[in-house]
Amino acid sequence: MNAVLATIPSPDRGVWNLGPLPIRAYALCIILGIIIAISWGERRWVARGGVKGEVTDIAVFAVPFGLVGGRLYHVITDHDKYFGPGKNPLDALAIWNGGLGIWGAIALGAVGAWIGCRRKGIPLPAMADALAPGIVVAQAVGRLGNYFNQELYGGDTTLPWGLEIYHRVNPATGLPDQLGGVAVDHTPMAVVHPTFLYELLWNLGVAALVVWADRRFRLGHGRAFALYVAGYCAGRFWIELMRTDEATLIAGVRVNVFVSALVFIGGVVYFILARSKGEREDIAALRAATEEKTENDEEAEEEPQEPVEAEEPESAKKTE
Repeated sequence: MNAVLATIPSPDRGVWNLGPLPIRAYALCIILGIIIAISWGERRWVARGGVKGEVTDIAVFAVPFGLVGGRLYHVITDHDKYFGPGKNPLDALAIWNGGLGIWGAIALGAVGAWIGCRRKGIPLPAMADALAPGIVVAQAVGRLGNYFNQELYGGDTTLPWGLEIYHRVNPATGLPDQLGGVAVDHTPMAVVHPTFLYELLWNLGVAALVVWADRRFRLGHGRAFALYVAGYCAGRFWIELMRTDEATLIAGVRVNVFVSALVFIGGVVYFILARSKGEREDIAALRAATEEKTENDEEAEEEPQEPVEAEEPESAKKTE
């Protein structure tokens, strides 16, 4: 009994089949995270002077861009899983099997958000500040999908919170299938560090930090978002060093360790430099100024121009 209580059991599966329709825990966690990010971001945006519904409008662009960017980053940094002898390149499109790189998701998601903000006349940094804590909580929820997939864990451990890893098989064939299979024997193959859980808890802490700092210092001009980026990368750096799953290496070090360090530095530099832009933006005032400018431009276009009478040539005047 003590051995059972001293470890965290993994789910026996991550996929449930409703007839021909597979229900994947990973996909459900991603969807739930997106809903949380949008709904919380909407409330924060309205509290800052924005209009209800604008975050949802921006998400129409940001979410698909983010999913594509996250998948692209994963495929590029883990290309050996999809390209080469014995590999099927079409598996690179199977996003439901897991594999999203957060930096690609944020980078391309920001492009989508910029497009949406530009169409609505909204400053992107202000929108990013409103969304920041919801995004990192969405990442925390997404890590639960890794738990169901039995992925993103560290080395062996005897700590009380060690995670049990089971051997999963396809129920129909009996062949090994760690991602879509079922654990018929709950004897663990290994007890490992649950690095997905470490990151989940870290992300919740970053969300709390951003909310506190935002209220205390009235962060604006993208500084709340920069704090989220720096905080997340600080945690990802040391958690990435603990992971033992396959990854692309540079000089024997996981590529995401380098990316975490570089993005952390970028976040800190932006957080410091953006302080010179002053206090948090007044969204209502910016909106009023934008609407006034638009009205003035429209009035200028509609105002009829008085015809200009052509002057008589000098020769005609002399004839008279």
